[in-house]
Amino acid sequence: MAVKCAIGLMSGTSMDGIDLAVVDTDGIDVLRRGPSAFVPYEAAFRRRIEAALDDAKAIERRDERPGDLADLEREITLRHARAVERFRADFPQAAGRAELAGFHGQTVLHRPEKALTVQLGDGALLARETGLPVVFDMRANDMVHGGQGAPLVPVYHAALARSLPARSARFPVCLVNVGGISNVTFVPETGDPVAFDSGPGNALIDQWVTAEGGVPYDADGMIASEGGVVRAVADAYLDSPFFARRAPKSLDRNDFTLNPAMGMELADGARTLAAVSAEAILAAAAHMPAQPRLWIVCGGGRKNPHIVADLRAGAKKLGGDVMLAEDVGLDGDAMEAEAWAYLAVRSVMGLPLTFPTTTGCREAVTGGVLVGA
Repeated sequence: MAVKCAIGLMSGTSMDGIDLAVVDTDGIDVLRRGPSAFVPYEAAFRRRIEAALDDAKAIERRDERPGDLADLEREITLRHARAVERFRADFPQAAGRAELAGFHGQTVLHRPEKALTVQLGDGALLARETGLPVVFDMRANDMVHGGQGAPLVPVYHAALARSLPARSARFPVCLVNVGGISNVTFVPETGDPVAFDSGPGNALIDQWVTAEGGVPYDADGMIASEGGVVRAVADAYLDSPFFARRAPKSLDRNDFTLNPAMGMELADGARTLAAVSAEAILAAAAHMPAQPRLWIVCGGGRKNPHIVADLRAGAKKLGGDVMLAEDVGLDGDAMEAEAWAYLAVRSVMGLPLTFPTTTGCREAVTGGVLVGA
């Protein structure tokens, strides 16, 4: 198959900015992972996106844009265009030769039970602004075929796991992405991956320290280091029926709230919610075909030492080891943006993006809309 160079663009449930990355791939193997970058959103723009989540609750059809959503969609798209322009200028030998962009957009609503998912992002406008063909809206076709529309990254996780050197690849491998929402991908040595959202990742912690401490996130877990786990609160979260539900399953950012945590001290809340994130990931092992021998942690949550320590302790009891993405030669910050580049190439090749074992779709299906080609 032909090899393409693509730029992936990701703005995730943490709503902190735009990740960019370059990948060379034939849509099957990851032939080269190139440079990456991050463009943060300023606090005021992040608050604007958070406010848009309330506007989005009124959406009944994917094309509806109530309240500020239409203007916000244009602004998000233009910010992505400026990020691409700077990225290509900074890395002309890699990003400058990109033939394609994979554009996630900003999720503001995800209701799989209604076959409804909304990502703000105008692919046609991005194509015009950058001069690149753009693949976007990659979740919708999965839902048309009975899937949850998430997670989409597992096919890339599987490609990465199978590209690891023999000393690192101890199958079955579980790749864990701790973003605003956490998701897990179980990769057997052969066969399709098994994946699903596992629970809240950083979102509740970020919301908690913003509401109670006036800061956007708990940098390096410093706030949590002053507190302890309030077991009754952690158990209240983990008693949610979501954790007992069999995969496939996915979450909206608003499916878990701060209500059970209210009344705690700031530090205890940060530490307890970190424990919830880790224990939710470990609980996912009950829905996997076998116990992972290796857990590889990526996403912003890998920088929270409490989440990682809790994962290490829990995985050891399950007979597995935990390593950070960088420990096996991967980039834990860029992985989702890399995935969107990889998915864009798979889309134009007509290859499946999702599988019955990852989203619950009836059959393996491709997806995405190509504009500007």
